[in-house]
Order: sequence, then C-alpha cells, then structure tokens
Amino acid sequence: MVVAVPWVKLSGSAPKFSELASAVALVWVAVSGTAVVLTRDPLRQAFVAGFFGLGLAFLYLSLQAGDVALSQIVVGAIALPLIVLLSLAKVRKDRE
Repeated sequence: MVVAVPWVKLSGSAPKFSELASAVALVWVAVSGTAVVLTRDPLRQAFVAGFFGLGLAFLYLSLQAGDVALSQIVVGAIALPLIVLLSLAKVRKDRE
C-alpha cells in the first residue's frame, strides 16, 4: 500500500529554497515558542517572545505573506516586548 503525502516529492529533486526557508522557519517558531513557555523570568521571557515574533515574521515571509510579516514585526517583535519591559519597569519601581 502506498500512502500519498503532499509535501513529499518522489521525483528525487532537491527542495526549492522557499520550501527550505519554510522548514527552517517552522523549526525556529517551534523552538522559540517552546522557549517562551519554559522561560520563567518575565524579563527574559520578553526577549524570547521578541525572537518568537521574528520567527513568525520569517515564517510569514517564507509563505509569501509580506504584509502579515511586516505587521508581525511591528507587533510581535517590537511592541509586545516593549510593553512588557515598560510594565516590568513600572512594577519594579512601585515595589521600591
């Protein structure tokens, strides 16, 4: 019995650059997403979340969704970590 898997090609040719970039981006997103979950310190978690946002942007770009990638860079890689860092600074200032 032969099972057809759409992403496996039997032609023997090398994968295209876009397929390779998508695979690298998927691994980056999986590893950085796991790192965000496993990071306990909120300050470090903000930085790791920024790398996760960049990974998502790279994934969107490799899937030819440039507008979504630009939005992800602004929101996920810049705005979210900045808001978390500012919130942490305010909370630590109020504790002192």
